[in-house]
Amino acid sequence: MNFISHPRRFGATVLALGLAAGAGHAQEASAPSAPSAATDNAAPAPSPASAPVPAQAPALKPVEIRANREGEERRQSTAAKIVVGREEIERYGDSTLGELFKRLPGVTTSGRPGQGGAPRMRGMGSGYTQILIDGEPAPRGFSTDDIAPEQVERIEIFRAPTAETGARAIAGTINIVTRGGYTKRLNNATAGVGVENGRATPGASWSRNDTVDGVAYNVSVSVMHNERNNDQRKTTQTDNLDAATAQTQLEASNSSSQRDMLHSNARVQWSSAGGDTFTLTPMLIISQGTGQSSSQLTQSGGDLPYASSMGNTSSHFQLLRTAGSWAHKLDDGAKLLVNASLGQGQWRYGSQTLNSGGSTGGVANAPTQLSQTSDQQDTTVSGSAKLTQSIADKHNLVSGLELESNQRNETASTLQNGQSPLSEFDGTLLASNQRLALYSQDEWEIDPHWAAHVGLRWEGIRTVGSPSADTAQISNQSAVLTPLLHGVWRPDLAVKDQFRLSLTRSYRAPSLGNLIARPTLNTMYPSGSNTELQPDRAGNPNLQPELATGIDLAFEHYLPSGGLLSANVFSRQISKLMRSQTALETVSWSELPRWVTRTQNVGSATTQGIELEAKLRLTEWLPQAPAVDLRANLSLFRSSVDGVPGPNNRIDQQPDGTANLGADYAVRGWPLKLSGNLNYTPGYTTQLSATEQMFQGDKLVADASLVWTFSPSAQLRLSASNFTARDYLSGGTVLSSNSTGQSLREATQTTAPSSVNIAAKLELKL
Repeated sequence: MNFISHPRRFGATVLALGLAAGAGHAQEASAPSAPSAATDNAAPAPSPASAPVPAQAPALKPVEIRANREGEERRQSTAAKIVVGREEIERYGDSTLGELFKRLPGVTTSGRPGQGGAPRMRGMGSGYTQILIDGEPAPRGFSTDDIAPEQVERIEIFRAPTAETGARAIAGTINIVTRGGYTKRLNNATAGVGVENGRATPGASWSRNDTVDGVAYNVSVSVMHNERNNDQRKTTQTDNLDAATAQTQLEASNSSSQRDMLHSNARVQWSSAGGDTFTLTPMLIISQGTGQSSSQLTQSGGDLPYASSMGNTSSHFQLLRTAGSWAHKLDDGAKLLVNASLGQGQWRYGSQTLNSGGSTGGVANAPTQLSQTSDQQDTTVSGSAKLTQSIADKHNLVSGLELESNQRNETASTLQNGQSPLSEFDGTLLASNQRLALYSQDEWEIDPHWAAHVGLRWEGIRTVGSPSADTAQISNQSAVLTPLLHGVWRPDLAVKDQFRLSLTRSYRAPSLGNLIARPTLNTMYPSGSNTELQPDRAGNPNLQPELATGIDLAFEHYLPSGGLLSANVFSRQISKLMRSQTALETVSWSELPRWVTRTQNVGSATTQGIELEAKLRLTEWLPQAPAVDLRANLSLFRSSVDGVPGPNNRIDQQPDGTANLGADYAVRGWPLKLSGNLNYTPGYTTQLSATEQMFQGDKLVADASLVWTFSPSAQLRLSASNFTARDYLSGGTVLSSNSTGQSLREATQTTAPSSVNIAAKLELKL
């Protein structure tokens, strides 16, 4: 971003950094750092669980110790890394990780206010952020909302890729470290219920870890039931620019969903007499849900697709994964770590839609019933080996090999009034995906002031499959070589200021669905012709990975109290940008041409931004103020796509920024702690092509929590999420033409209400 050409942003940035630099005075020294789960299979022993504090005791000391440990781990990492520990994960009693992610620096989420959603670093849309579970790539179909926050020990955020964590991270990497690997005996349980728009969301979790005959184990189980309303209103106005006529369409939808979730994971670790360490980590996730919807469609004139629509859906997701590792120390002091895992994911989805009451040319349409089913099974086998050795004074060489094979078996069918318009695509689809990666990186502590991290990673991916049994098999191969350089400079070890620089190459691989997906019919126009705003969807076997060259430059100032002030500037140059494109096609599943959306490589793009972060106690700034702990972050983003006219020719789904302001206060003389947070993401418009644009409304979410400590083993957490509930707006505009060649402009706006979520949770240490 050219901040000089944006004086308001530049001035705001300088002002924020100036205020931050004048804020720091001392509290406590930092605790030792803990190793990263991305580099070691076994998670580090966590800090002691926060014990409730009697009214007369110093209120925040245990909290400061834990925060310092995470801050020290961040400081000591050569590659830029943010560590989020249990205190922050627990603070607001979130029912999903999506609600937690939105408060983290530079992270936005895709859902309505108060409903979480997939995390997106630097505001970049789906696929740009790499998600890892205990250092391993998350399986296909996995949602971060499938893991309850109680199951997570910590979250690691890497703003730039490393050779070890993988280069499929143009925006960055989020590593979710599940609970386990403890040395301290724990037996904790929580039970709670949330209420949103009159619907209850109960949940419970239990976690236990102990050591028996030298074998350390951890077992964690979470269950949750969720009910939610998803009503919305969609207005579409079609202007005939040649005939100077207009048509208005209003679709009012009422829908609800129910979802049940079970998540269980365990970790068993033991050591042999020779010093070898063995770890076994099984994981089970089950999620199933149903949904019901009804819609009424009114229109000012012209053909009406339907007057009313009724629908229901059912879904089931199940993931079972077992991973094992062997850690062996060689005679020369080198360490060998071998990992292997076997996982199987199953997805079952069904939907039935009945459209009735429409008309064409003044003649009533017959009712249309559309039924779609899909049953998918993915089996993944992976293995890796990593060798860590000292090759010279203060040089730590890490080399590794990764292998992964994924086999998909999918059966699907589409029926329209009992007939199959996609008969050539119905049946069983077999597809496979193989990945091979080789990497090596040198972690070099040059001296106490300088450290460097130099790496090289090669990764190749081969995808084979076909969207139908009668279609020729498709093969797509790609390989990427990614050099990576990270450096850190600590000019004054006493002050703990440090500067970071990262030069990286990263990429975004096309998904199996983008390559060979079956066509999906639009439910509003399942037959005949459709519109550009209501297209079908299909795959593109010719996709190639996006490639990005990036630079990150950061300054970090660590306060003696354990607080932090930081600023990070980044830039990415992207080639072979992938973007959904809609075109009118002659297709095999319809006698008339249909509008179809496929993902295409459309050219190049750039994105830049600045990320500011502050954590400090208010008394460090204003000595007479209450002992309030402050957390704030502000991120500003800018991007442009070549070949698309501006303004607003930004990367898909990237807002201009995001901001958070939070505070914690332990009430003196009471076993009570209060927390609050305000999150804001501004609205934005995206120019997708010369004829199409979309807009997204702003998002303002306010959260608060209250924790009352009854005893060292029991506390009650009351929370309110999204208590400033507002409507969430989205829409778009398309310029097109009708069958007679007249120019049309279609504009849509969807209004989706959000609701306040009130929750209570009892937390016990048994």
